[in-house]
Amino acid sequence: MKKKKLISDFKNWPLQENVLRNTEKIKLTKYILKNNRFTQFEKVRNFENLYANWQKCKYSIFVNSGSSANLLIIQVAKELYNWNNQDEIIVPALTWPTTVTPVIQSNLKPVFVDCNLEDFSYDYNELKKKITDKTKAIFVAHIIGFPSNINNIKKIIGNKNIKIFEDACESQGAKFQKKKVGNFGVASSFSFYWGHHLTTIEGGMICTNSEKFYNLCLLKRSHGLARELPLKFHRNIAKKNKDINFKFLFLSSGFNLRSTEINAYLGLIQLPKLNMWIKIRNKNYKSFYKVCKKYRKHLIITNNSGISSFVLPFIFKKKELKKKFSKILSENNIENRPFIAGNLLKQPFLEKFYNKNFKNADFLHNNALYIGNNQFVGIKNIKRISLILKKFFNEEN
Repeated sequence: MKKKKLISDFKNWPLQENVLRNTEKIKLTKYILKNNRFTQFEKVRNFENLYANWQKCKYSIFVNSGSSANLLIIQVAKELYNWNNQDEIIVPALTWPTTVTPVIQSNLKPVFVDCNLEDFSYDYNELKKKITDKTKAIFVAHIIGFPSNINNIKKIIGNKNIKIFEDACESQGAKFQKKKVGNFGVASSFSFYWGHHLTTIEGGMICTNSEKFYNLCLLKRSHGLARELPLKFHRNIAKKNKDINFKFLFLSSGFNLRSTEINAYLGLIQLPKLNMWIKIRNKNYKSFYKVCKKYRKHLIITNNSGISSFVLPFIFKKKELKKKFSKILSENNIENRPFIAGNLLKQPFLEKFYNKNFKNADFLHNNALYIGNNQFVGIKNIKRISLILKKFFNEEN
């Protein structure tokens, strides 16, 4: 049987390549050999300070994942703002599950809103309809590097006491009106997972400008221990709790969501390169966008001046084309996957929330996929996908 001829003999195109090259591995090895403490310590604090400076916020809290960052945000908010069980938090139907699961795990009520097909954030008209007297917060997810329209969301909130939290795990460096996403609400989350803009292998960050929110994050990240707070608070807290050893004084319920010195060291190595990597990703997306514009008959394409490209998405007007194209990509050794997790409400653990009112999330669930974009993708990749698209659509026509 003849082997099917590929468009080119170019190497495999994975969703993400190994960011840790030999130079980084050597640096990491030397660091490990020279040091003996790897639990959370000076490197973590250093990384937090430098990331806060990069993000242009006052405080950053390093945790073991972007998912943990979301959990901590919701847990801290519930305690800080005295939310009651079953108070409502508005969440997207299109996002990664851990934008939603902390709401459920915190015994709050998730209220799902459909997405739009321009920036993939909320359908802003639907968002307005879902706000009630029990709405305490809106969790905004900046999807695949596209900034949400924060102005629309703030106009919808108006004078209501509704908090904004931002899940920017896929969108580090994205900007809305020249301001980095993650700086528009009370707190925001970032992910440093393997395939993201910056990786610490596993890891995440919470960013905030609120000192109270920051302090409660410090407590809850590490069991609720008072010693995790900045030194300036220690004396007064110790005086109020004289009968308890300060080193083992617990002020709040908490978790162990700490990361390590090793993960922080990797973050410190990569942070100076992050702006350059974002430029490469955006350059790739710009070239990709130009290629896809030729096929508007078949594809829905979108662009945004504030993008920090996460992946290269294909949104087909007909779902049959998506299935065929996914197969062609795989045959050409180009890894591809669903658009995030599709419509989350079709997932078994959330299916009780599903109805047919989530038409855009359903559309992306059925009609969209994406391929990898990162600092290792370049003009050869874009030329390759251009050839594949040309051949594919010529055959379809």
